[in-house]
Amino acid sequence: MSTRSSHRALAGLACAALALVALPVTTAQAAGASSVGSPTPTTSLSTAEKIQDGLARKTAASLSDAPWSAQLRTASLGSAAVDLLELSGRSGAPASRRMESAVAEANKELAAAKGLGAGSGSLLRIRLADPSMRAGLAKGVKPLVAAAAQDDDRASVTAYDGAGHPHKLDANRTPDRPVYLIDIDTSKALAAGLDILDRELAKAGLAVPALQKPIAQGTSGAAASGVWTTKITSIGVADDQEPWFKGGAETYAIVTGWGQDGVPRVDTVQMPYLDDDGKTYYPNQVLVKWFNYKYNLADVVLMEDDGDTNYKALAQAIATALLTVADLGVYAPLVDAVLAAIPDSWYTDDPDYVDSWYTLSRQDLGRRNGASGNGWMTVEPYFVEQF
Repeated sequence: MSTRSSHRALAGLACAALALVALPVTTAQAAGASSVGSPTPTTSLSTAEKIQDGLARKTAASLSDAPWSAQLRTASLGSAAVDLLELSGRSGAPASRRMESAVAEANKELAAAKGLGAGSGSLLRIRLADPSMRAGLAKGVKPLVAAAAQDDDRASVTAYDGAGHPHKLDANRTPDRPVYLIDIDTSKALAAGLDILDRELAKAGLAVPALQKPIAQGTSGAAASGVWTTKITSIGVADDQEPWFKGGAETYAIVTGWGQDGVPRVDTVQMPYLDDDGKTYYPNQVLVKWFNYKYNLADVVLMEDDGDTNYKALAQAIATALLTVADLGVYAPLVDAVLAAIPDSWYTDDPDYVDSWYTLSRQDLGRRNGASGNGWMTVEPYFVEQF
């Protein structure tokens, strides 16, 4: 059983126990390509991966247009990732016009799959799968094109050549032949997704801004006014070597607690700096704003969006779970309800759930390890003064 699956099983038991003491209050609205065997029967593409796979096939076919292929090669060698819609839109090559239409349609489908609005912009990009492929691409070796995957455990990756023929690439060995990956700009998708998440939770009454009550500090009549927060001084997650075909991921935190109105409250915090596993970051980032909460305790869930998160559905599931829990006058942790609200079918990759922290208090100072042992952070109380 995976780390996330075992944690979700425990979360389900905890939520069942919580339900025994919680009162229902409402219902939310709801040469280099190695040929290997076929993936196991349990391997299936997510909706996002299907969109990327279709675009990968069309991109591979477009490389028969020499001017377009050269422009794509130059752009890929000059940048870590290339906005495919922008590049195809400004290219004068015949194939680029067809690509622009195909990318625009794929962007539209992807935005819908992720529960994002039409204004989320261009979400699809293309990049080399590994830096070791740069030399071959620069020499003119014809590349394959594949969809970046969210699932670490697959045995093979399907890539396409210019004739549309599929090639099964060994997932455990970086190909010698250059491979373009059709990837999702998860940084842009996360920013748009958290906006959707916040708005949907606000509609459900779970993220309504609380009245900010300045807290008097100091003595001798020279009191300063402001609010208490908890600040992350350093943070890291366990070392986990990503395979060559893995898509990009963006990390965010879901902070839960009881609002001043006695209703569960959810706040989201984006962490764009948290790129690499096994590395320590020093963000000095505010995590919890205590004036939003009734009790001196909050819970934190650290998540990743690696491409397949549907933010609108996520918000609806969280709201459904939390709005059936009532404030009985004592603090009850909400993190298990959040985790149990997320169906496994929405995700194809365990790292979507990173870790969780229970009962974080305003006075906490120092290192706090995550419940699953996959993440840690050091925190400190931080008083934000008013001007």
